[in-house]
Amino acid sequence: MHKFPLAVIGAGVIGRTHIERILKTPEFTLVGVAEKGEAGRQWCVERHIPTFENHEALLESTRPQGVVIATPNVTHVDVAADCMARGMAVLIEKPVADTLAAAERLIQIEQDTGVPVLVGHHRRHNPILQRARQIITDGRLGQVLSANVMANFYKPEAYFDVPWRRQAGGGPVLINLIHDIDMLVYLLGEVRAVQGSLSSAVRGFEVEDTGAALLEFAGGTQAVMTVSDTTVSPWCWDFCAGEQGQYPRQNVQSHFLSGTQGSLSLPDLDWWRYPGERHWHREMVREQSRVHDTDVYVQQLRHFRAVAERRKTPICSALDGWRTLQATLALLQAARSGQRQTCSAFSASRNPT
Repeated sequence: MHKFPLAVIGAGVIGRTHIERILKTPEFTLVGVAEKGEAGRQWCVERHIPTFENHEALLESTRPQGVVIATPNVTHVDVAADCMARGMAVLIEKPVADTLAAAERLIQIEQDTGVPVLVGHHRRHNPILQRARQIITDGRLGQVLSANVMANFYKPEAYFDVPWRRQAGGGPVLINLIHDIDMLVYLLGEVRAVQGSLSSAVRGFEVEDTGAALLEFAGGTQAVMTVSDTTVSPWCWDFCAGEQGQYPRQNVQSHFLSGTQGSLSLPDLDWWRYPGERHWHREMVREQSRVHDTDVYVQQLRHFRAVAERRKTPICSALDGWRTLQATLALLQAARSGQRQTCSAFSASRNPT
């Protein structure tokens, strides 16, 4: 198999994550990086990576087959449009866009050009989550009626030296909890309504440091989610799933799904059920699935290649990214207004012309 030429736009924290995976994975070649910031450019130069000041120059000079977009959220769709106009498939970091209107514009561009989009909700590429989805699809849990999710951790004070992390939109809902919302969308389907509450009582910043949400799914599931980046806690996916080596791994669970025939905890994939009659006086049994550890970012890149070469459909499409973004923005609105927010099913008529 020939090396697949990839370009990266943006050399911040997540951009560097992609760059490092591309450099270490033999089936890819990194043709260049576009980065405006001096620190990011210097980081690339030190690694002898061809570096460009803007994405237009990068695209014209290198002509990649696929482009990873790791720029600020507000720029995602404009940058993607430039790539797609050149026939280049795009992997857009989450969230897919900063607004639903922008995400809808991206869906329209995809339809008009036929160029595929993959949204970077990397957890969908984890074998743990894929096995959980199969367990649910196989009916082993029956109808899933309840989900409990914890995303509680501690961010050090130095993290907030960057001004945008203290401002609206830079908090744990859009940065962190959106991943957990996407996990539930992947497992349970579309969100129909959201209620929520947010607080900044500890740090006092404009942005939230703690929050809670109730998500109602079209299939009947009620999900309760908590998030905080100011708690000393092991109960979050990043700590217990082992996806990223910079976090010491904890032997705990963070996600719990309960259904009419059984329940499932994650990431340990413990399946609880009654072996015979369902009765609260009966003993339950536990079975555990085992899956191989994998680098989810490498798996995402491999999937992106298959998408770009039209061998697979995106595991997280632009429409999937729209659904997750809608639920996340609805949570922020519900917290601001104190009112339950409804989420609509996507309609092609919503697309801007």
